[in-house]
Amino acid sequence: MQTVLAFMLTLGVLIAFHEYGHFRVARACGVKVLRFAIGFGPVIFRRQATPDATEYVVCLLPLGGYVRMLDSREDSVTPAMRGQAFDAQPLSRRALIVAAGPAANFLLALVLYASVSWMGVQEPKAVLGAPIPGSLAERAGQQSGDWITAVRTGDEWREIQSINELRWAVTQSAVQREDLILGVEAAGRSTLRSLSLPLSTLAAADVDATLFKRIGLGGAFSAPVLGALTPGGPAAGAGLMTGDRVLRVNDQAVTDAASLRETIRASVTGDAATRMSWLIERGPQRMTIDVLPRIVTDGGRAVARVDAQVGAAPEWVTVQRGFLGGLEQGARRTWEVSAMTLTMLGRMLIGEASVRNLSGPITIADYAGQSVGMGLSAYLGFLALVSVSLGVLNLLPLPMLDGGHLMYYLFEGLTGRPVSESWLRWLQRGGVLLLVMLMTLALSNDVARLFGLQ
Repeated sequence: MQTVLAFMLTLGVLIAFHEYGHFRVARACGVKVLRFAIGFGPVIFRRQATPDATEYVVCLLPLGGYVRMLDSREDSVTPAMRGQAFDAQPLSRRALIVAAGPAANFLLALVLYASVSWMGVQEPKAVLGAPIPGSLAERAGQQSGDWITAVRTGDEWREIQSINELRWAVTQSAVQREDLILGVEAAGRSTLRSLSLPLSTLAAADVDATLFKRIGLGGAFSAPVLGALTPGGPAAGAGLMTGDRVLRVNDQAVTDAASLRETIRASVTGDAATRMSWLIERGPQRMTIDVLPRIVTDGGRAVARVDAQVGAAPEWVTVQRGFLGGLEQGARRTWEVSAMTLTMLGRMLIGEASVRNLSGPITIADYAGQSVGMGLSAYLGFLALVSVSLGVLNLLPLPMLDGGHLMYYLFEGLTGRPVSESWLRWLQRGGVLLLVMLMTLALSNDVARLFGLQ
């Protein structure tokens, strides 16, 4: 129910702002608006102050909306009302009214991103665990405990506070196929160093849901400290205690919780567990304890377990900005997400990126529900992301979309005459076909993700 309600709220808010952009600018240009509608299907709310006023309608399914304006191509327009008809407006006003919908979505995203910055959000500090062995990050020299303080693309350095900011910088550079320089402060050292992630070597098809696994940067650093132990489990039975810090396993240094977990999982010979020798630190003391894991089946293969929570909580920071800083961040993030979305769409069009990156309403609903459960800041950030996507989508030069109408107006501005009615009919049919194909593809990707096929 939370997912369904969050999905309906998300679409309702974004569509309302989009249509309000059209509505507000149309009214400012002197165009008479006959109906302002949110959703499709049965009407659940209707309001009209007078027979000549705008009719406001909310329908059951919030999957779209429209602003119906007075137009002589669709309505009977008296000479007295001709000046208030949409089609009677100069080209510049018609283009402005059409562009106002996507512009409203971009403006909403800017305000939402800025609001998240003003509110502040708790995120894991940009201190990394061990990289994936053999990965791009390991070959670049990333080590467990590295604190990423800044990133550089070209000649511009940008401060980094959290793991999420680092991941965004990496994603941008990977999409643009640009190398990324990381400013690093190593654990226990005051000296700084830089390491280069050669993201330009990634193939365009590599920029998908498995991008970060391919790059191999470690997750948020977690110290190899034991948490709660299951009574009677291998860890408790060996004499380990909550708060023990693991220093070595079988004479191999343990750098962080992730490497310890992987060492435990891999301590299997055939179908039997391998006894491990752990050097631990308990307060001022160090001691060696033998641990014999138990074997469980995970994903069809045998893995070891010690029945203990492994890893201390990562260090968190509050990422917050002042009024101007928040506005700047909102504008920057809106621009960056728009540019990245267009880049990915362009690469999918020419076959350089997988169409599996497309998402539809099922994925949006799932993420909406998850973000609501994570708190207000997470939901506002998700809402901003979808708002940008809706703005970009509507600006695509496809008939039936705002971008298609702007394409018609560009033709009219260049030639001095509007697109002919016959061409409009064919273009509309082609646009409907393309949109149906895109929606079908997005829905098939959603279903594939839902059943774990992607």
